Amino acid sequence: MGEERFCAVVPAAGQGSRLGADIPKIMVEIAGGVTVWDLLHRRLSPWVEHIHVVLSPRGEGPFRRLAAGAIERGEVSVSVQEAPTGMGEAVFGAAAPYWADHDAILVVWGDQANLSSRTVGEVVRAHRENTAGGGPGLTLPLVALPDPYVEYDYDAASSTLLGVRMSREGEECRPGGLGDVGLFCLGVDGLARAWAGYLAGARPGTVTGEINFLPFLPYLSREHGRRTTVVPVADPAEARGINTPADLEFTRRTYLRCTS
Repeated sequence: MGEERFCAVVPAAGQGSRLGADIPKIMVEIAGGVTVWDLLHRRLSPWVEHIHVVLSPRGEGPFRRLAAGAIERGEVSVSVQEAPTGMGEAVFGAAAPYWADHDAILVVWGDQANLSSRTVGEVVRAHRENTAGGGPGLTLPLVALPDPYVEYDYDAASSTLLGVRMSREGEECRPGGLGDVGLFCLGVDGLARAWAGYLAGARPGTVTGEINFLPFLPYLSREHGRRTTVVPVADPAEARGINTPADLEFTRRTYLRCTS
């Protein structure tokens, strides 16, 4: 039996209104013609067989031009999310045929420019170890944050993800709690059926009214018995996506410092 085959799925249909951009955040320039997409591509491609990007109808054409070479080589594919109905729909909607024949998917938010290739590699290695005994796994890189936007409740003794709190839904996250870095690794076997089961009982968020993707993770762990492995991340900067002009400036400074 060969090594597991990984497909990265990048939901990138958001327009970035808080950022003040008139293009998808994945296409925003960091420095010297280098875009968020260029950084994600560099950091994901050593570890995955394929990258699939989910875009808005408006963003599809510009992104296809930006990533034309990789698309032509078959390294990257694109689908369209017609309406902004949430990350789960982006992953399990039009994107599903592109990852269905892989063993595991890496779901990566499309603005996660501070994610390191080292973290991606550690997650891939940990997931392979996690699933060596059989059965689909769930592998999450998490980092302790002074003010987490999302907080994960993980029981290491039972390798179970018990729950997730989301500030965007008005839930209180505790200082020093474990937050994510916009990267989630899920075994594909039975995944689509599990999502359908989750949707059948999921409640819309109290603030956004959306069916959120993140509560699906503890559902997989608790209800489907997926052994959950947490990969510790040391640098809190990896958790910082690009949502505001301040986030973009931080990312630009970090990139220039690392390349100088």
